[in-house]
Amino acid sequence: MALHESGEDYLETIYLLSKKKDFVRSIDIATELNYSKASISRAMKLLKEAGLITMAEDGQIRLTKLGYQTATSVYSRHTLLMDFFTEELGVNPVTAEKDACRIEHVISEETFLRLLSYMTKKGYQPRV
Repeated sequence: MALHESGEDYLETIYLLSKKKDFVRSIDIATELNYSKASISRAMKLLKEAGLITMAEDGQIRLTKLGYQTATSVYSRHTLLMDFFTEELGVNPVTAEKDACRIEHVISEETFLRLLSYMTKKGYQPRV
C-alpha cells in the first residue's frame, strides 16, 4: 500500500511515542508534531481506515501489525540516514535530522539496502 509522507510521519510518531508511554492518544501526537487536533483526528481516521492503527473507545491509539511494520521501516530508514550523515559525513546533527526526515520517504529499497550493508560492514547496529 502506498502511504503519503505525512502518513509515514504519523506512524513513526505513534511508534516512537509508544516506546516512551504506556499508551498514545491523539493529543500526544498533536503535541509531538505541533499540529492541530483537527488535523490529527483526520489523519487518524485515514490510518484506521487503511488498517494501520486501532483506536479504542478511551482514545488509545495502537499500531496494527501492518502499522508497526510500516512505522519501524520508516524509523529504520530515518535512523540509518541520520547516522550515516553524522558519523560518516560529519554533517551537523540538526541538518542531518532535517535531511533524514525528507529522504526517508523517497529513498529506494535498493539504495537503502546498499547503505545498510555499507554501514553494517563498518559496525553499524540498526536501531528499532
